[in-house]
Amino acid sequence: MDQPVTIDPQSKAATLAAALPYLRRYSGKTFVVKYGGHAMGEEELGRLFAIDIVLLKQVGLNPIVVHGGGPQIGAMLERLKIKSSFVDGLRVTDRATVEIVEMVLSGSINKEIAAAINSAGGRAFGLSGKDANLIRARQLKRRHKDPDSNIEKLLDLGFVGEPWYVDAAVLETLIRSDVIPVIAPIGVGENGETFNINADTAAGAVAAAVRATRLLLLTDIKGVLDKNNRLIAELSIAKARALIADGTISGGMIPKIETCIDAVQSGVEAAVVLDGRVPHAILLELFAEGAGTLIRRREREKAQKPS
Repeated sequence: MDQPVTIDPQSKAATLAAALPYLRRYSGKTFVVKYGGHAMGEEELGRLFAIDIVLLKQVGLNPIVVHGGGPQIGAMLERLKIKSSFVDGLRVTDRATVEIVEMVLSGSINKEIAAAINSAGGRAFGLSGKDANLIRARQLKRRHKDPDSNIEKLLDLGFVGEPWYVDAAVLETLIRSDVIPVIAPIGVGENGETFNINADTAAGAVAAAVRATRLLLLTDIKGVLDKNNRLIAELSIAKARALIADGTISGGMIPKIETCIDAVQSGVEAAVVLDGRVPHAILLELFAEGAGTLIRRREREKAQKPS
């Protein structure tokens, strides 16, 4: 059995002292954390995530959690023998599927995350975008080019939605009540319809609505990698777009970076893509020298950059 790692008191004190400037800077600020990927599926990483979120609250920050749940939704659909397909990374969601999506996201996953945060000493409140009309959504319109015919057509993804309004006052009320909001990415339409929203997109919309200091997207990779597979610590919006254009940023990373760009352009100070599989990734990003790729309007001089 592995022995626990011991850290001498002086090292602990030095770590706390090094974090002090970040604690001062971020005190009272709001941080939106998108929680998903493998970090959600591993019990120990989930426990550490909950501890980190509680720590943020206890040192004076205001965390808001937006979670995903794609693998869990897929497992439940398979268990119920409901067929599901994807187009451009988005799950085609008919009426039967959206009922399962809401059940899994707003039910089991949302409450498990809230319970974990509560067990770690926090006060989490689990809700979906349908509660208090928090996230109002409309059907997502997406064009897709058929690879065989090269003909572009408008896709009907069913009840896949995009947020057009987030009621920041609801979240501000919870924050003032010393509560940590945990949000399932389910939106409500004008006629009461339920919409399945991509968790990254929902997190970006929430971050923009509350003018968050940071949007943190926890993923399954380190961040944006250059052509030599090295982590890029910081990008301006212009540089991020250039890397998409030249193919350095590709595949599933493109929508994540576009979410970050949209959030920053909508008033979020900066957005970060980082590896949620790394224990205490959030703390490393906020209170050390950074752990992922930070995107802001313009790059700052390296000597001035606190991630």
